[in-house]
Amino acid sequence: MPIIAIFDIGKTNKKFFLFDEDYNMLLERSTPFSETTDEDGDPCEDIVALTQWVKQSLQEILAMREFTLRAVNFSTYGASFVHINAEGKPVAPLYNYLKPYPADLQKGFYQQYGGEITFSIHTASPALGNLNSGLQLYWLKHQRPALFDKIKYSLHLPQYMSYLLTGKTYSDITSIGCHTGLWNFSQNHYHEWLFREAVIDKLAPIFPSNQLIPASINGRPILSGVGLHDSSAALIPYLSNFNEPFVLISTGTWCITLNPFNQSRLLAEELQLDCLCYMEFRARPVKASRLFAGYEHEQQVKKLGEHFKLSPDHYKKVAFDPAIMTKLASSTVVPGATSAPQLLQQSAFGKRSLDSFATYEEGYHQLLMDIMEQQVASTNLVMNKEVKKLFVDGGFSRNPIYMNLLAMAYPQVEVYAASIAQASAVGAAMAVHAYWNKQSAPMELIDLKKYTGVKELMNP
Repeated sequence: MPIIAIFDIGKTNKKFFLFDEDYNMLLERSTPFSETTDEDGDPCEDIVALTQWVKQSLQEILAMREFTLRAVNFSTYGASFVHINAEGKPVAPLYNYLKPYPADLQKGFYQQYGGEITFSIHTASPALGNLNSGLQLYWLKHQRPALFDKIKYSLHLPQYMSYLLTGKTYSDITSIGCHTGLWNFSQNHYHEWLFREAVIDKLAPIFPSNQLIPASINGRPILSGVGLHDSSAALIPYLSNFNEPFVLISTGTWCITLNPFNQSRLLAEELQLDCLCYMEFRARPVKASRLFAGYEHEQQVKKLGEHFKLSPDHYKKVAFDPAIMTKLASSTVVPGATSAPQLLQQSAFGKRSLDSFATYEEGYHQLLMDIMEQQVASTNLVMNKEVKKLFVDGGFSRNPIYMNLLAMAYPQVEVYAASIAQASAVGAAMAVHAYWNKQSAPMELIDLKKYTGVKELMNP
């Protein structure tokens, strides 16, 4: 049976999957990894253990006689470089993107290259320290010059994974275009600072995300992708299945609204409201906004549970109740200011007295109403009139109150709860479909449930 293997590497769990030509998952293996520390004592990925795991896993897959391995691809978290020398060996730790960035160095960088706002607009990269992976190279040059000089190439993590298989060094646009501070979106090429700092030579040539590279394992020919940033990979099944303009709200700790059909330039005020751009695998920008709604929900349901003496996950038993919605919509006063910057930082629910709710169900409906007010403000930052469908995946897609409220907020579009198992892994396989798969691309990978909301509650 011909298969593709996908390595899907998160911060805590490293997984590999085997898919057949119809994208049925034939095997899933997950391995937790312990972190190590860099030279400053900060936690970081154990690149030695990760390298060994990839190589061992490939040998394990090849030993499975029931499968014929045609291709391999990679999907990993972003904003992380593996720095290799001329011999192809890592010469530095895989620095954690949460590692503190020197404030004086960051200030000097922005002063030198047009100011924080201008630079961030051009690169679609809010100032995020080491999460702007390009600034890791600036830090190495100016504060670790001896180490910087040893580097032949700095490969984003997906491309290092591919390098282990192919021996070829490449860069990929989905990693470059992910809040790195590397790419000038308005001019569609690398930002000038890379040339002025002589950092550009540390970046390998760009290879298309939707093509495969010939390689071999133990003398057996194989095809390998160059790897993708996981957020961009997770969008691919939707881009493959839907032609009409859509927006995807990916929900978890963060609720990220992704609009691949919004090509408008990122504005300064949008940047300050936590907007940014990703780059999808066909090298087109994806305008996105972020909201810390999953975290807010997690904190507030704990308080609700304690107040009503119920378990923290009691909300899972709460059904959508239009009568409660009507009562709350007509009687509840929103406390405090509700301007967009304040609204996006904190929901109104944290300022409410829980004594004002007769039941847990009332309080929980109010929490979701307050979160939805934030969600609409965040989503509207990237929404445009061309959008016909709105998909929600992740935790809130299984929350009937959230989904009904969203449908009420957007009566002009079709609102769906969407579900696709291991979206980033499937996306990494679909990106290179034409090169390894003789079948047509599947069109029914995503389970959809449509919500229409309760329209009479729109104007209580």
